[in-house]
Amino acid sequence: MSEPSQTASEGGSLHAPVARLLRPLVRLFVARGITFPALTTLLRELYVNVAEYDFALAGKDQTDSRVSLLTGIHRKEVARLRGAGAPVSAVPAVVSRTSRIIARWLADPKFTGPAGEPLPLPRLGEGDAPSFETLVTSVTRDLRPRAVLDEWLDRGLAILDGQDRVVLAEAAYVPKGGGEPQLYYFGRNLHDHIAASVANVMGEVPRFLERAVHYDGLSRELAERLEARAREIAMEALQQANREAHAACETDPGGPYRWNFGVYIYAEDTPPVPAAKA
Repeated sequence: MSEPSQTASEGGSLHAPVARLLRPLVRLFVARGITFPALTTLLRELYVNVAEYDFALAGKDQTDSRVSLLTGIHRKEVARLRGAGAPVSAVPAVVSRTSRIIARWLADPKFTGPAGEPLPLPRLGEGDAPSFETLVTSVTRDLRPRAVLDEWLDRGLAILDGQDRVVLAEAAYVPKGGGEPQLYYFGRNLHDHIAASVANVMGEVPRFLERAVHYDGLSRELAERLEARAREIAMEALQQANREAHAACETDPGGPYRWNFGVYIYAEDTPPVPAAKA
């Protein structure tokens, strides 16, 4: 990555949008007991890490003095913090396994209906007939399908219908409760959205697609109606993208790249801005 090039005034222009970006995160930090001193410790480590790895000059060793110059952190502190390596967000085993099984259930024509909906599946099947057992074993043979089913029933990811078939529950689409799966996707999805936006702001090409449709001054009724319709549109897009990606992966040789396609919907009651005093 090249040397930072913005002037002081250009850096100052980031203050307002960054404050708006960080406000909901600070609300989460306060709610979860992450204090300001703890956050500054984390930020100090991240500043050193980013400067060390993302702003290294080709063919030159990165020095403590240069990292200190880039970050404003004292050179002795830089020396103490350097060398930790770029942080890697490992995928929790339960997240990786569950997401792969659900992705196949939603994408593989063998387990979906005419409209692409996930079919209710018998617990066991004969041969290659669609069943929850064949679904799980098509993804992993390290776990017994019964153990996966028991876990999913306990977590509310699946239910049993009147014919004793396994039905994918709506809860399976979005992890809930602030547990490990939800927090993993919280970090991953926000990282990717922000990373795409930052790349666009810094002028990297080709530009990532990062767009939104937004309207202000709406009634609560219209906002709720638009939110409901947006959910339908978003799920259709996500399911279509999942089906096409799943089919393409069947013949892909594999490699070091990853791809993420996401959507978000947000609505809130915004109080009127007070008029400026004369």
